[in-house]
Amino acid sequence: MRAMQPFQQPEFYMPYPARLNPNLERAREHSKAWACAMDMIDVPQEGTLIWDENDFDSHDYALLCAYTHPDADGPMLDLITDWYVWVFYFDDHFVELYKRNPDLAGAKEYLDRLPAFMPVEGPITAEPTNPVERGLADLWQRTVPARTADWRRRYAENTKHLLDESLWELSNISRNRLSNPIEYIEMRRKVGGAPWSANLVEHAVDSEVPAAIASARPMQVLRDTFSDAVHLRNDLFSYQREVQDEGELSNSVLVFEKFLDCSTQDAADTVNDLLTSRLHQFEHTALTEVPALLDENGVDPQGRLAVLGYVKGLQDWQSGGHEWHIRSSRYMNEGLVEQSALAGQSAPGQPALPQSAPDGTGPATQPVLGGPTGLGTSAARIVQSLLSTAPQRIRSFTHTPYEPAGPIRMPEIYMPFDLSLSPHLDVCRENTAAWARAMGIFDDVPRVWDENQMRGYDLPLCSAGLDPDATPEELDLSAAWLTWGTYGDDYYPRVFGRTLDMAGARACNARLKELMPVESAPATAPVTPLERGLADLWARTAGPMPVETRRRFRAAVDTMIDSWLWELHNQHLNRIPDPVDYFEMRRRTFGSDLTISLAKFSHGEAVPPEIYRTRTIRNMENSAIDYATMLNDVFSYRKEIEYEGEVHNAVLVVRNFLDCDQDRAFEIVGDLMTARMKQFQYTVDDELPVLCEDFGLSSESRAVLTRYADELRDWMSGILNWHRECVRYKDEDLRHDAVSQGLAALLRGPSGLGTSAVELR
Repeated sequence: MRAMQPFQQPEFYMPYPARLNPNLERAREHSKAWACAMDMIDVPQEGTLIWDENDFDSHDYALLCAYTHPDADGPMLDLITDWYVWVFYFDDHFVELYKRNPDLAGAKEYLDRLPAFMPVEGPITAEPTNPVERGLADLWQRTVPARTADWRRRYAENTKHLLDESLWELSNISRNRLSNPIEYIEMRRKVGGAPWSANLVEHAVDSEVPAAIASARPMQVLRDTFSDAVHLRNDLFSYQREVQDEGELSNSVLVFEKFLDCSTQDAADTVNDLLTSRLHQFEHTALTEVPALLDENGVDPQGRLAVLGYVKGLQDWQSGGHEWHIRSSRYMNEGLVEQSALAGQSAPGQPALPQSAPDGTGPATQPVLGGPTGLGTSAARIVQSLLSTAPQRIRSFTHTPYEPAGPIRMPEIYMPFDLSLSPHLDVCRENTAAWARAMGIFDDVPRVWDENQMRGYDLPLCSAGLDPDATPEELDLSAAWLTWGTYGDDYYPRVFGRTLDMAGARACNARLKELMPVESAPATAPVTPLERGLADLWARTAGPMPVETRRRFRAAVDTMIDSWLWELHNQHLNRIPDPVDYFEMRRRTFGSDLTISLAKFSHGEAVPPEIYRTRTIRNMENSAIDYATMLNDVFSYRKEIEYEGEVHNAVLVVRNFLDCDQDRAFEIVGDLMTARMKQFQYTVDDELPVLCEDFGLSSESRAVLTRYADELRDWMSGILNWHRECVRYKDEDLRHDAVSQGLAALLRGPSGLGTSAVELR
């Protein structure tokens, strides 16, 4: 008898109809025979039986694949189903052998062997010793010959993430550590395997994303939103099994329940709202960003068809995966089969829809009411899901710009590190003002800053805290970069935002990139103060670098200025971003890649490049960056929301997503800041020493990484000090600047829709 469900499943947003592949029965027979051949059924592993025949039949992975790949032919569906049998077996095998009684050393040894069975180039030479290894070796050889080297690399990397990051879950269980929401979403993508599924979609539809755009932001967002939706849905259905039966900590419902200090039902509803938001983001990206990406990169008709096939395949997976979750005995889905069946009738010519038997012993012999199986049969559910989630979608586009913020209750800011300031600060202030004057920043038309504003913003104070041990020359360069980046961040909305000039912004970006050559002379001469500033800084910073280092630094600057276009696009749509997209893009708009890159370049070659790509270092960096970006958002809330009509602020994003009041949104952002700071401390104190041991790093490398952690501590404490001391966010200065800009606008004449009216605020 099943235990009572811990919460009522929420109403899911599902805008695509689920369809069933007619080759289902063939895939069932094939996958069962294959699983038996791999020793996955009724064969104990180290004395523990992972699956018996009833387990395999009731989970019905063939049904999952028949739903998620409705157009695959028979042989392709067989192969895809085998892959999913393998990945679920791996998950359960890992739980039983290494999670229930945590065994980190045994788990690491087990995982370290698996990459040998998926070489990007050449044959498999290792001998498999268990069903997971045997299955992976067989599947790899049946799949990769049909794919390009680019796809093989991506698939191998995602498969490795799926396997390796199981250690993250195991480590959390062994330490009884619950992750924070930002960390959870980020890590769940890797350990949950949906990016791996996205690669398999390319294979199933035989439509590889062109290599030239595979790593571009819109394609990354499609993969990430697809992955997040798959994982959040799975968490809702698997909460009972994972949390109550297995003692699992890696579940978003549990994460939100503890972080928001709310009931399990409220947490489940919040997770479902986030799932809906991620699907809305998927649709927004597919409709508005992907077409522009194809045009900008001159993708040929065949490549465009491949991308369209890929997007459709991801949509099929979402709807099919949902349908399987409400039918598999593996999950918490009481009553949902009946609701699904009542939503429509079978389509002519389609097979009846199967379901798991009520007792979980295998597929039922008779479907409920024949079951909805064809295009149009899920219309009732689709219409209902569109209507029920419309308020959430509409809320994101109907924010009132320039709304009065009223009294602001700032959260308590957790800062465990002491502040140090460079002794060269006063000289740097004068040098930075002279540099800005020489670049023409104070003479620009339209004027974005005057010298009094620039001095009040006091970017040298920020640099003096970020790098208190810098030489005078290093401090001047750092302050000039911060001044240029902050000026550019103000310049784009002032010049291109109020006039809705996306074409002008893109042209400006293109010219800026021409001023940052990697191996040749600049392709253009700087004309504006923004261009002159970048040209000067690029020559002084990148000039002495080796070519490969210069290429990485160029990518960091590109990331920041491209993110300014993303902000403008949302501003023009009056669209408050999806929360996950916002926090990830905020790292870019804040210029974090640029400042982090400058720090890394000072480390020399002591640390192998692959170390910087490890989960430990990325977690250390991202937790520090997220802390700093949210710190900026709580200080700049009035400036951005009341005086600038912005939509990019964490407090506003949280307020919109949770539909809560301003005070509650500030409280939640403050809690997130504290959680990210504590994660930084945990990563440095607990995970960094383990990383050094695991990779056998030299004493020199360890010293560099320790210094890097100290630099990030300085970075965060310096940023907090700057926000508290500079005038950029103080109410009296905001009012003064607003009046000054309004008068200037009246003298110039209106530059955009309604700008002269609002600038006098």
